[in-house]
Amino acid sequence: MGQSPSVSDAIAATVGLVAGAGRLPFEVARGARRMGRRVVAVAFRGFAEPALEAEVDALHWVRLGELGALFRALHDAQALEAVVAGGVAKEHLFAGSDLIRLDERGAAFIAGLRDRSDDSILRALGDALEAEGIRVPSQALYAPHLLAPVGPLGGVVPTPAQLADVAFAWPLAKAIGRLDIGQTLVVRERSVLAVEAIDGTDATIRRGGSLGRGQVCVVKVWKPGQDPRFDFPTIGPDTVATLSEAGVALLAIEAGRTLVLEREVVVQRADALGIALLGVPETGPEGGS
Repeated sequence: MGQSPSVSDAIAATVGLVAGAGRLPFEVARGARRMGRRVVAVAFRGFAEPALEAEVDALHWVRLGELGALFRALHDAQALEAVVAGGVAKEHLFAGSDLIRLDERGAAFIAGLRDRSDDSILRALGDALEAEGIRVPSQALYAPHLLAPVGPLGGVVPTPAQLADVAFAWPLAKAIGRLDIGQTLVVRERSVLAVEAIDGTDATIRRGGSLGRGQVCVVKVWKPGQDPRFDFPTIGPDTVATLSEAGVALLAIEAGRTLVLEREVVVQRADALGIALLGVPETGPEGGS
């Protein structure tokens, strides 16, 4: 007979999942369980989907801002590792949202932020988890199959004019990313129509589309210095719906640094709508930066 698993083996087999909105928490949970890991999710009420419970071994609900409760749930599960996955609209961090409830640890966390930029919030959360002895790995660790490849993702090939727009917009998108303003630009004929800010990618696409009156190009990049533990640029079927609504002709994303949820559905819908999807190398278009 083999030996019974030790306590340390049981601890090593458990991964925590700090879950927000969207499908990424599902993909992370499935990937971790395929690798034989026990998954314990701590999900934010009003953001994470209740159906996540069927994809994990245990699920605990907390309010956004209940940081002490989040830590306790992970410690009780003996999780020495936690993946942070899923969206939380940043406007809910401001006073007045009924989805936020600060406990003592949460209030101290908010008060200690240098600013409320994405990078500051996410890095502070990672630091707080690791200070609790909980390692925070890359979001892609358990879902590497989601990473976008280089080149066209579907059957619609970008035109030379669209490729020129991508080459024009790419360094500009990197520049706003470096300033932690956003990571998405909407352009047409080498003119910037919209820059992402706190309203997020979908709202930026709609703003740019309304100005460009169709046939615009969207570029979404990995921000210079972005922490791979959090906030990988992500697209999915809802993104394609927004592209169609806004009259977008091409979406360029950074290959190897962008997650594509439900890729088959994304490609099928984009092809049917005549939208080009392009994975750009990390070196940039035509080897540029």
